[in-house]
Amino acid sequence: MSNSEIDHLIQLLSKLPGLGPRSARRATLYLISRRESLLAPLSKAMALAAENVKICGTCGNLDTLDPCAICANPKRDQSMLCVVEDISDLWALERSDAFRGRYHILGGTLSALDGIGPDELNIEGLMTRAREPQIVEVILALNATVDGQTTSHYLSDRLEDSGIKISRLAHGVPVGGELDYLDDGTLSAALKSRRSMGNSRED
Repeated sequence: MSNSEIDHLIQLLSKLPGLGPRSARRATLYLISRRESLLAPLSKAMALAAENVKICGTCGNLDTLDPCAICANPKRDQSMLCVVEDISDLWALERSDAFRGRYHILGGTLSALDGIGPDELNIEGLMTRAREPQIVEVILALNATVDGQTTSHYLSDRLEDSGIKISRLAHGVPVGGELDYLDDGTLSAALKSRRSMGNSRED
């Protein structure tokens, strides 16, 4: 492996979240020193992922299937739809094993500072899915950040006339907290103790 190839690998790794140039150099040296046991299998796994992983056209999850295994599973509760910001939040909730319904990934949150409005998020897809006759409850499981709460209130207002129950995560999620960093017990408690938002068929 030439220096140019090493430098290119370092540059690519430095673009990963949490990895700056120094960490990327350490990671590169670690991978190269374990070429057979780690670098080669990692390269093969990444190539397979790039070739086979798709975005689910229903919820936005990543899978080798479309619709994904969660959306296609008839044993999931078809009446409940859990709205999350991104895929890592979906994975966090799945790790907690506290939710057995279906998901909808927005792809972020509303942010005036970053120029992210409703058209930049998968909100219209959510409105369409919320009108499905089997949907009884929409859970807004967005991060407890300013943008997350702003987005929750916006979605609650948009869904207010739908007649379905709209709820949000309850205690256990600290202000400013992100779902992917919470432990499974906290996520489970927050889901079980979710609170209603706005009008619903039960009100």
